[in-house]
Amino acid sequence: MTFFQAIILGIFQGITEFLPISSSGHLVVLQHFFGIKEGNLFFTEMLHFGTLISIFIVYFSDIIKIIVEFFKMLGNGIKNRKFKITNSYQKLALLIIVGSIPTAIIGILFGDIFEKLYSSLIPISIAFIMTGFLLWFVDKKAKENKRIKNVSYLDAIIIGVFQGIAITPGISRSGSTIAGGLFRGLNRKLATEFSFLLALPATFGAAILGIRDAVASGGETQFTAPLVLGVAISAIVGVLAMKILMNLLENRKLHYFSYYLWVLGTILLISQIF
Repeated sequence: MTFFQAIILGIFQGITEFLPISSSGHLVVLQHFFGIKEGNLFFTEMLHFGTLISIFIVYFSDIIKIIVEFFKMLGNGIKNRKFKITNSYQKLALLIIVGSIPTAIIGILFGDIFEKLYSSLIPISIAFIMTGFLLWFVDKKAKENKRIKNVSYLDAIIIGVFQGIAITPGISRSGSTIAGGLFRGLNRKLATEFSFLLALPATFGAAILGIRDAVASGGETQFTAPLVLGVAISAIVGVLAMKILMNLLENRKLHYFSYYLWVLGTILLISQIF
């Protein structure tokens, strides 16, 4: 892995992980048409840690409060033999846990099936087009009236299912979970925040499993200078991408990504058919 490749892949990971255009789908396209490889598996998984750092940077205060309040609720529940939610951070912690369950189940049960879709651009191009329609629909039609106190565990489960389905290359994780939140009536700020926070356990778990596979396969696992640079760049670019997405969501411009995905998906589909 050269410094140039690390920079390119770090920028690529930071942008596509958070903007609703599918990092996995774009990675396949990048490899197919430009011959740019992601390097070894360990490098790829470490780039995901870079985007995890982005979430911690943007939501650091909220994450700390969620963790502290969760253990406070847990301690009081054990002490009093009765669990009671007393604030929004405790509720958010439980929603994240509940929402992560369907994602994990889908990943475990259907991960191998989703993995096979990486071998062809046709399903990926169709997934791009489908993501475009999903973003356009929720941006135009969603009813946004729920605050954290009104969000149900069923809402969290459904959003978690959206995240699980986004294992499909070409289906955006951020786009799917935000769309799931808007579909369930969450206001735009909460849908965005919950999407990013819900990514923490899913991305961390997937990265740990990926690193385990990299070590088991005997691949390169050294912390080289290009690796550190790639992780740092993915974290910095990830923060910028998150800010851009938040601004577009607030101004009801999520559907802008639909046009890009429709054009990209259509071009890819035509190129593969003809």
